[in-house]
Amino acid sequence: MKTSTFAELEFFVLLVRLGSLSAAARALDITPPAATMRLAAMEKRLGVRLLNRSTRKISLTPEGETYLEHAARLLAELREMDELVSGNRQAPRGQLRVNAPLGFGRTVIAPLLSVFAARHPELEVQLEVSDRPLDLIDSGFDLAVRFGELPDTRINARRIMSNRRFICASPAYLEKHGTPKTVADLAGHRCIVHRQNEDAWGVWRFIADGRSEIVKVHGVLSSNDGDIVQGWALDGQGIVIRSEWDVARYLDSGHLRRILPDYTLPAADLYAYYPGRQHLPARVRVFIDFLVEELAAR
Repeated sequence: MKTSTFAELEFFVLLVRLGSLSAAARALDITPPAATMRLAAMEKRLGVRLLNRSTRKISLTPEGETYLEHAARLLAELREMDELVSGNRQAPRGQLRVNAPLGFGRTVIAPLLSVFAARHPELEVQLEVSDRPLDLIDSGFDLAVRFGELPDTRINARRIMSNRRFICASPAYLEKHGTPKTVADLAGHRCIVHRQNEDAWGVWRFIADGRSEIVKVHGVLSSNDGDIVQGWALDGQGIVIRSEWDVARYLDSGHLRRILPDYTLPAADLYAYYPGRQHLPARVRVFIDFLVEELAAR
C-alpha cells in the first residue's frame, strides 16, 4: 500500500485549517475541482472517508481526526529534522504562524512581526488575531501569545513579561459616585465588564491579607474588546479592571486612578505558548527571544 506523501500531509492539514476546499485551492493556486480530486484520491487510496463535505463546510470523520493528528505531528517533526541537520538553526526559515489577542495583536504583535520579518527574509509570517479560546495543537499555529496561564498540559509556555492587573476609574467618575473602600462596595457601583472567553462575566476575584474575596458586580456596560472597555472608563462611565500594560500611561497622567490598592488581582502575565517538542524550531525559538527582548525594552 502506498504511504502518504509530504505533499498530501500538507494539503490535508491546510484544508482542515482553512475549512473548505475552495479556500485550500486558492491557497495552493489550483482549481477547486483539482483540490476535490486530490482529496478523493487520498480517500480512495486509504480506503476511508476523511471528511464530511457539504456545500458550505467540511467536518472531520473519526478517521479524519486521527489522520489530522498524526499529519500535523509528522509535519512538525519533518521540519524540525530539516533544521537540526541543516547546521543553520540560527537562521529562521519556512512558515511562522502566530496567534495573538485581538487588540494586543493588532497594536503590539503586528508591528513587532513587521520588524522581525524584515530581519529574517527567508520567513513567511502569518498572524491571526482572535480572542476566542484556542486549541494550539489542532489549529496548526507555531505559537500563541496570550495573557494569563492556559490549563492545557499538552503545550509549553515561556513567560514574556510580568503584568499586574489593577482596578481603576476616572477622576470624574470617582468625584461623582465616590471611591469604593472595600470589595463589597463595588456591588453598589457602576462597573464596566470585559467579557473574555468562557469566564463568568462580572465576577471579580481579589486577594487581601492572604484571603480571597469574590464580588459579583453590576455591569452597566460590557464588551469583549479590552480597548472598548478601557475607553468607557476614560469617559467616566464606571470602574474597570485592566492590566498594567494597558493603563500605566493613564495612571501616570492622572486620566485614571487606581482604587483598592491593598487588594491584589490575579496577574495577567504575558506568555508565549507552543506545542511541546524536544527541539523547538529555530523560527519559533528566535521569535520568542525577540519578543522577550523587545517587550522588556518597553
